[in-house]
Amino acid sequence: MDAQSIKVACSSCNLRELCLPMGLNAEEMGKLDNVITTRRRVKRGSALFNTGDKFHSLFAVRSGFFKTCVTTADGRDQVTGFQMTGEIIGLDGIVNDVHSCDAIALEDAEVCIMPFDQVEELSREFTTLQHHVHKIMSREIVRDHSVMLLLGSMRAEERLAAFLLNLVQRLHARGFSQSELVLRMTREEIGSYLGMKLETVSRTFSKFVDDGIVDVKQRYVHIKNTEALRSIVNPPSCA
Repeated sequence: MDAQSIKVACSSCNLRELCLPMGLNAEEMGKLDNVITTRRRVKRGSALFNTGDKFHSLFAVRSGFFKTCVTTADGRDQVTGFQMTGEIIGLDGIVNDVHSCDAIALEDAEVCIMPFDQVEELSREFTTLQHHVHKIMSREIVRDHSVMLLLGSMRAEERLAAFLLNLVQRLHARGFSQSELVLRMTREEIGSYLGMKLETVSRTFSKFVDDGIVDVKQRYVHIKNTEALRSIVNPPSCA
């Protein structure tokens, strides 16, 4: 993992609409540029941070894909989320000033480092930035609630359908296809996140293929029938 002290220039970054608030004026954008000045490259399989590391910064994913995970009492890795380009990692460290999970790169990645004390200071100055930081935190809470709903009350088919729909929706917001995606995570990692055994994940993918809902070639997934996936998650109610 090598850190590069190079000018990031948020003002000219094509991801700024995803990870930074719109509506900052030139002076505010300039001040933000002065705070977010460093990028870090993280090799596939390496950690951006680990559980117990001192919390200093948030990280905006500039390229690549991450998973966050915790180690359970019996020594297993439990995947708690997947983060992609334009999303923020590191919010777990705010509450106790140490990170409560590991963030591992699923492919070669690059992040912009956002020193939290400086971001916090600026957010007190710019209400737009403060609102955006609150929005990011709120989105994480909502995502956690969605995962709890997935794990608590959904059948295997519903869990995988919801996962694929969420993933393709987030990728589409970044300019990718609404129906095609390459899974950066393994079936095992998907199972860990969704509370499903590996065999159940594979069997459910096979059922979706048999039903003509998706095509799967290793990590490439083509969603042929989005409505069918949606109806699995939200079945039509009987009149």
